[in-house]
Amino acid sequence: MAGPLRFELVSPERLLISEEVAQVVVPGAEGYFTVLRDHAPFMTTMKPGVVEITGTGGEVRRIYVRGGFADVNESGLTVLAEFASRVEDLRPDEIARQIRDAEEDLADFGDDHIRRTAAEKHLNDLRDVQRWISPA
Repeated sequence: MAGPLRFELVSPERLLISEEVAQVVVPGAEGYFTVLRDHAPFMTTMKPGVVEITGTGGEVRRIYVRGGFADVNESGLTVLAEFASRVEDLRPDEIARQIRDAEEDLADFGDDHIRRTAAEKHLNDLRDVQRWISPA
């Protein structure tokens, strides 16, 4: 098994995590990807979703992020999130309200293809977050 990966998660307010971990799953703009130690370097934007951090002892933590960047380099992985919150701190009723608002926005856009496409993406991202925070 690969050794530990240096991981940092930063939000505009503060450094949230800076430690050695086993692996991190990140919601990249093109889909979720997993980073282990010695991963090939690259940088990507992130979509709203959940960063899943597996510690060196096997414990798993989940952090909801709303956009930002992920930078994988020889030093490890740095996630620069526009917003970050522990999944257990998210309120299901607030996410449900945001989904209702997004559904109304989508209905209001009618034939405006560009705005409809953006609204559909936002709605799908919110539904993805709801999946992470809803009880099993």
